[in-house]
Amino acid sequence: MGRDGHLPLFETKTSKGRILFGLWNPIYRYTFKDRLSQRYEKVLPGIDIFVCTANPIIEPPTMVINTVLSVMAYDYLPEKLSVYLSDDCGSCLTFYALLEASQFSKLWLPLCKKFKVKPRCPEAYLSSTPEPNDDDPQKAEEWSSIKKLYENMRNRMEAAMKVGQISEEIRKQHKGFGEWDFVSDPRNH
Repeated sequence: MGRDGHLPLFETKTSKGRILFGLWNPIYRYTFKDRLSQRYEKVLPGIDIFVCTANPIIEPPTMVINTVLSVMAYDYLPEKLSVYLSDDCGSCLTFYALLEASQFSKLWLPLCKKFKVKPRCPEAYLSSTPEPNDDDPQKAEEWSSIKKLYENMRNRMEAAMKVGQISEEIRKQHKGFGEWDFVSDPRNH
């Protein structure tokens, strides 16, 4: 316990080994993140994170959405974290991808917290993590389910990219698509 009645927020250790020329003695600090959030949770600042994109051809919407989803999954108070996507091209394809990701995030974010998923980027996690074994059947089932949902979402986004536009059926599902007309292009938006 520290002088203020709290556990320390970090531990300092000196490095073992020789001191170079008698002048240098490196130290290492290990932060106890759980203690930090417990002590300062109520006074942590709000954070705004901007993800910027300019062209759905150069920066595929799947890549942009993976970035947005990984930022949304930060280990930070959700009510103090705001994530913005700035699309300089004004692409309806990026808007569609964000719409798809908003539905997927309702399952992805709780899974990240529940199983302490790292990396938090869905593409990186699902491609680098082997399917969980039978030791935890619930985790294995949720992992398989989320992987299937992610692959379906990615396939829908890639299909829209191949066609180069959003179908009229999908456009009718959200009023945000009314912001774009069929003559919008990267130079006129």
